[in-house]
Amino acid sequence: QVQLVESGGGLVQPGGSLRLSCAASGSIRSINDMAWYRQAPGKRRDLVATITSGGSSSYEDTVKGRFSISRDNAKNTVYLQMNSLAPEDTAVYYCYMYILRPSATWNNYWGQGTQVTVSS
Repeated sequence: QVQLVESGGGLVQPGGSLRLSCAASGSIRSINDMAWYRQAPGKRRDLVATITSGGSSSYEDTVKGRFSISRDNAKNTVYLQMNSLAPEDTAVYYCYMYILRPSATWNNYWGQGTQVTVSS
C-alpha cells in the first residue's frame, strides 16, 4: 500500500510565499514523474508543475517564474515553492506520483489535497 501525505498549505497575504511538501510512504520500488495540480472552486483540476525522475521540470504558464518544483528521491518527497502568490492562486493543491510497486506494476497516486488561500 502507498500513501501520499501533503503539508504546508494555509492562508497567506498577496505577495507572500508558501512551501508545499508531499511525502510518499509504503511499498515503493521507484518513482517516476512527480507533479502538483490545483483545483479552484467550481473549476477542473489543472496541472501546475511536473518534475521527472531526472530532475527536469515544467510549469503552467501563469506560475512560471513564481513557483518552483523540486524533489528529494531519498525521501520520496516532492516540494512546491510558491512565491509572489496572488488571489487567483487560491485552490486546493494535490500532489501526484507515478510509482513502481514491488510487484513491478506502475500506478498513479494522489495526495489528499491541501488548501492554499491567498487573501488580505
